[in-house]
Amino acid sequence: MSAGNGDTSSNHSSNKQWGGRFSEGVDAFVARFTASIDFDQRLYRHDIQGSMAHAKMLQQSGILTEDELNAILCGLEDILEDIEQGRINWSIELEDIHMNIEARLTDRIGDAGKKLHTGRSRNDQVATDIRLWLREEIDHISEELKRLQKGLLDVAEREADTIMPGFTHLQTAQPVTFGHHLMAWYEMLVRDHERLQDCRKRVNVSPLGSAALAGTTYPIDREFTASELGFDRPSRNSLDSVSDRDFAIEFCAAGALIMTHLSRMSEELVLWTSAQFNFIDLPDRFCTGSSIMPQKKNPDVPELVRGKTGRVNGNLVALLTLMKSQPLAYNKDNQEDKEPLFDTVDTLRDCLRAFADMVPHVQARKENMLEAARRGFSTATDLADYLVRRGMPFRNAHEVVGKAVAFGIKEGRDLSEMTLAELQDFSDTIGQDVFDVLTLEGSVSARNHLGGTAPEQVRQAVLNARKTL
Repeated sequence: MSAGNGDTSSNHSSNKQWGGRFSEGVDAFVARFTASIDFDQRLYRHDIQGSMAHAKMLQQSGILTEDELNAILCGLEDILEDIEQGRINWSIELEDIHMNIEARLTDRIGDAGKKLHTGRSRNDQVATDIRLWLREEIDHISEELKRLQKGLLDVAEREADTIMPGFTHLQTAQPVTFGHHLMAWYEMLVRDHERLQDCRKRVNVSPLGSAALAGTTYPIDREFTASELGFDRPSRNSLDSVSDRDFAIEFCAAGALIMTHLSRMSEELVLWTSAQFNFIDLPDRFCTGSSIMPQKKNPDVPELVRGKTGRVNGNLVALLTLMKSQPLAYNKDNQEDKEPLFDTVDTLRDCLRAFADMVPHVQARKENMLEAARRGFSTATDLADYLVRRGMPFRNAHEVVGKAVAFGIKEGRDLSEMTLAELQDFSDTIGQDVFDVLTLEGSVSARNHLGGTAPEQVRQAVLNARKTL
């Protein structure tokens, strides 16, 4: 008796694609539990693309006639149109996207449709579909990443002279420029883009022709299908080909790093929009208000991006856990690879789009940034460097400046606000020219070297970056 219902005639289903070995149908609950059509239907274009390439190869290998090939190609094109026009009702009984499409093809063109699966398995078919789909998604994500990079470059160039405090431990450290800070974000995204392109190389390998796990006895041409589908090459080992999900894990790892970078940016945007910092303003269209507090303008987009980082990190852990104890070759566990991968792609694309739309419109509150840089003795290191250039050992200079800062804290005055006589109380090495290095403008301009915060260096960094995009 089946679980929950004694009527086996209504509670069991059979699958004509593989049911020959079975003496009874699959329990209706089990059919729903094991089906993947609810989520893998998004692979329909890539499944049809792979089937067309496979059919062409079968015809070239003498397994299909030219008439059979034409019937298959026309039938698949019709099914593609029906899917895109919303005329297909997916069947849970047919389990997945592959069998749904194959069954409909056979219904339309007859026995020729039954020949399409010659020399392949759902195992190499789904591995091919996912790679085709992910390759395309990597290209879309890379474009959004580039769009965000271009937006950052525009703002960084615009704010190359805007002085703000640089922080370590979220404490005022040294003055930097806002443009320089944004170029630090840009460098994170450069590494992200490089990782995606490197990952794409390992995605772009064709498992088609590996069949269930051992290859096939038919005279297939794997080089042909790999080339037809735009892959760099066929995979080299049939066992590994059908069970490998490293490429999905690697992509999710790259995605987790991208989201981690976006989360770090989000954290700063949230802080900077607060009344306590008030460094920037975000456009109203990227913010929301409060249902009870009329003065509120909440930075919802960066907050939500920061929050979504957790789900992408979780998807990476889910895939690592999925694969950690699987014996070769394919196992049903691998059906669980798609939803975390799909969610990572969807989340990543949405978050990058939101940032690429928002970042170019960030407005700096320059006076507030400048005033904040004046607090916290941000030119203390400049004073120490000044003393070193005048012959004092750095450790001695560090001690002298530390005492001057302690005096400033007690008096409530910055180093630049002290008199020459007060500064000379700590060291007679200090001369009138010290005030040239104690200004914020002098501090940032003095760091005029590759990677430094000087406005000239920021503009050059922007120029160099634009040449590579």
